[in-house]
Amino acid sequence: MPAYVALIRAVNVGGTGKLPMAELKALAEGLGFAEVSTYIQSGNLIFRDGDDPAVIAARLDAALGARLGKAPGVFVRTPAELRAVLDGNPFAAMAPERVLVSFFGEPPGDDALHGFLAPDGEEAVVRGREIYVYYPIGSGRSKIKLPALKAGTSRNINTVARLAETAGGIEGR
Repeated sequence: MPAYVALIRAVNVGGTGKLPMAELKALAEGLGFAEVSTYIQSGNLIFRDGDDPAVIAARLDAALGARLGKAPGVFVRTPAELRAVLDGNPFAAMAPERVLVSFFGEPPGDDALHGFLAPDGEEAVVRGREIYVYYPIGSGRSKIKLPALKAGTSRNINTVARLAETAGGIEGR
């Protein structure tokens, strides 16, 4: 069975979508996922499943919607896809904790950077189903305006690397 990472939007961020990772793990196991683990408290799920990634995302999103009262948005990637995200990082020369990758179900589109305001020197690049953003002063202090980001979920490069490594480890078993 292939390994996957589910990146879940709006879980344990800013007091909304509270979901202990033990509950997330149990919910995933209840859906039949195997070798389930979580990484940090922001909705990262690593597991095996034999279904199609789009079907997995829909199943997990529906189950989370039932638990949370609203479907949060789930974006599924393989370890190889996460490694490609790392390899495609246009800001690889920058500090990894200052580079966030926003994940989407489909490519964000040609107008994804429409409305982009970068008052602190932020830079953004769209590649495939991701938008990479470099935050020179850190994402927490940034006043960036990029409406397209609201539909996705973001992780810093260090987290993406750890997820790729962990999922790759179970893939190799």
